[in-house]
Amino acid sequence: MATIQEATRPPHRLDDVPGWFPVLDQLLFDWLLNRQEAGGTHGDLLEVGVYMGKSAIFIGRHQQPGEKYTVCDLFEGDAPDDANRAEATKSYSALTRRVFENNYRSFHDELPRVLQGPSSVVPDEVEARSCRFVHIDASHLYEHVHDDIGAAHDLLLPDGIVVLDDFRSEHTPGVSIATWEAVLNRGLHPICLSTQKLYGTWGDPEPVQEALLAMAQERSDCHLSVQEAAGHRIVRLKSKGMAAPAFPPSKHAVAAEAPEPTPAAVSAPAPAPAPAARPARPAPRRGSRVRRVAVDLLPPVVTRAIRKARAARS
Repeated sequence: MATIQEATRPPHRLDDVPGWFPVLDQLLFDWLLNRQEAGGTHGDLLEVGVYMGKSAIFIGRHQQPGEKYTVCDLFEGDAPDDANRAEATKSYSALTRRVFENNYRSFHDELPRVLQGPSSVVPDEVEARSCRFVHIDASHLYEHVHDDIGAAHDLLLPDGIVVLDDFRSEHTPGVSIATWEAVLNRGLHPICLSTQKLYGTWGDPEPVQEALLAMAQERSDCHLSVQEAAGHRIVRLKSKGMAAPAFPPSKHAVAAEAPEPTPAAVSAPAPAPAPAARPARPAPRRGSRVRRVAVDLLPPVVTRAIRKARAARS
């Protein structure tokens, strides 16, 4: 999990976005959404509680043409009651809509539809029986989670999938109670459990469970166990050194890794002209002063003989 995002460095990878979205859940989101798409299922997408956008960015990659994608969060807005206000102040004080939108735009060209407010606004803003996938990760208070699950039931298509976060964390008993209450009394069928999320449907869970079991049994990086409880088959998955599904880097990473434009070639300065060669000293002409000086230095007898010989040649 990334820590508080540095304001000066936009995310380059999905893992740079702060949030709680383990590798196993990335795999399950990807597999379930891909399975819906391969099977021709069309429907809208919904996430309730986005924090800084990590899972919302991931889901957004699966938005197909003609589908609507809606996210809802309080962001820096007012909570509906004192308990929710205290929860938001304690855990999400750094969250703002601007941070979420900047993170989302780092990976996508367009934002989803953003509802800023409590999750209670969702049923009035999203069409009933329109969604194929709903992720609930908002308030941890029992009353709010109970209502969010009820909204998901009304918004999902018959075989749509709901994902409930923090259903068994020790600090979120309200989510645990609301989740298992929905399983025992409200018709929710578990598909599988990860470390922190329950995946369920109000449709028939068996086809997707069978396909999931076949997928998990072929992997060496996924621990699998199956139990029966209160008439439900409970499939539990756990990562064993699992690698995250491939996810494209952000626009900032692409820009940062692009080669810098080659600067225009700068002409090398013309070499300085070589100094003019000193003209060679001409060889002394015959009879030059040098030779005359040499002759004058000889003894008089020899000198007279040389002069006599020169006179004879001339």
